[in-house]
Amino acid sequence: MEELLSVNDLVVEFSTTDGTVQAVNGISYSVAAGEIVAIVGESGSGKTVGARAVLGLVPSPPGKVVSGSITFAGTDLLALDDQDIRSIRGKDISMVFQEPMTSLNPVLSIGRQLTEAMRLHLKITQSEADARAVELLKLVGVSDPVDRLRQYPHQLSGGMRQRVMIASALSCRPRLILADEPTTALDVTIQAQVLSLMKDLCQDMGVALVIITHNLGIVARYAHSVNVMYAGRIVEKGSASSLYRNPSHPYTVGLLNSVPRLDQPAGSLIDPIPGNPPDLAALGPGCAFAPRCRFATNRCHDEQPSFQKIDEDHYSACWEIDALQQETAA
Repeated sequence: MEELLSVNDLVVEFSTTDGTVQAVNGISYSVAAGEIVAIVGESGSGKTVGARAVLGLVPSPPGKVVSGSITFAGTDLLALDDQDIRSIRGKDISMVFQEPMTSLNPVLSIGRQLTEAMRLHLKITQSEADARAVELLKLVGVSDPVDRLRQYPHQLSGGMRQRVMIASALSCRPRLILADEPTTALDVTIQAQVLSLMKDLCQDMGVALVIITHNLGIVARYAHSVNVMYAGRIVEKGSASSLYRNPSHPYTVGLLNSVPRLDQPAGSLIDPIPGNPPDLAALGPGCAFAPRCRFATNRCHDEQPSFQKIDEDHYSACWEIDALQQETAA
């Protein structure tokens, strides 16, 4: 597949009163046209910051892209000025933000918010934009789309607002969508509907999709590849099938064990990851997960692990892969 987005050694820092925080610390991944890529990790792992850097949405100050490259369809996004990046943002690359109630403007109608970007990027009339907005709302499963254009965000349910956000992201026929926790505020049934909808849109329209989430469980059936982030770094990456079949980093195993499973006996307890996420302003020289890892050795605390090949296109940044796999096999 044709590579559409390439992120290489991206570093994003924030200046705080406690010191410099490396929210994103050298991440690299790629997305092909029509591919669904998941970026997974708990809150504070750097998932959202990395996605916002793609669109030039890291607030400056206090944030700053320190190094690395972001290439989209052969264009270096970090070399573009504000005007040039705005011509790409919303048109070629769009984003579904985490909470639709705060991302949608409460004082503007749904129709106004859906058509504004279309009129700007596609250079079409208001009537043409209204007609396309109705088509998009139908596409994402919103009932009574003509009436919805006159309504305001507070008049819609959480699931409907999320569908409006997806329609907005699709409005200018983008080549890439970044979906930041697209199902966080939704119940389980609506989560499945939204994710299935986004997968179908990728297949039907050839749109590449990056799903950013903290839950490995909800992307198991949708993503082609998965990048697991912890403390600003990608600690494991690979095809979804390989990573789920053979998780090879203690943090990935911990995330999987934190998801309730129907094949466990009734009354079984979830196995949470012990400890707390690290202070990104005071990281040591070794693996950031070492203080929470039962496999950690002195080397883990002293030396940052490099990626080890597990399988074709499957890599893990862990010094104790053998010990982990022996326990998992047992």
